[in-house]
Amino acid sequence: MPTSQNTNNTKVGNSPKTNKPPSNNNTAKQNYTAIRYGNDHGSVNFGHIHKQGDVTSDILLQASDARHGITLDKDGPRKGWTTTTSPGHFQLECGFGKGITEAEDSLFLKAENGNIVINAKNGKIRLQGTDIELIALGEGGSKGNIRLKASETIEVDGKKVLINAKSKYKLATSGSAEIVANSSMKIYSSLVRGVTDSVSKKDSKVGGKDFQSKQVK
Repeated sequence: MPTSQNTNNTKVGNSPKTNKPPSNNNTAKQNYTAIRYGNDHGSVNFGHIHKQGDVTSDILLQASDARHGITLDKDGPRKGWTTTTSPGHFQLECGFGKGITEAEDSLFLKAENGNIVINAKNGKIRLQGTDIELIALGEGGSKGNIRLKASETIEVDGKKVLINAKSKYKLATSGSAEIVANSSMKIYSSLVRGVTDSVSKKDSKVGGKDFQSKQVK
């Protein structure tokens, strides 16, 4: 069986004149206790220094393809990072054991601080389940918001579409708008007013010019 030994692991190199290791004040990473087990199929490294020389990996698990691995970094610009890379598919499956019910949280993903980013650079993002809940909790007007933004179309299709706004809702477009009900339509308000663009020239008897000017800004 292959044996391991501690190695002098450094990215700064020895001095060309003295052939001595560099001083400890050099910013590049170095250590003298790195260990590697492996063969042509893969390897596991303890104390590996990444190619740029700026980060030390506590544990680096690497396959024969250098793009396929897991690293637990300890210092530098990626201090405390856990990074998984793969040239092919990445699958995560759980919750198929006995005794796990539908109501349980069998997969829990949490960021104590910071954002969670899911980015499909050249593909779709699909969320599928018996129910999907989007909940935003935050205080103040700048938090607690859910935003949907599309460069083309946002399509909502369901048996029922219910919208309940506690203080205000607004539908606006710079183009045309249509409201269609093939069976019946009910509109209720304590006061209903309709304003056309004609009030921009001359206000109506009941007003409306101020409202019209706010909508065309």
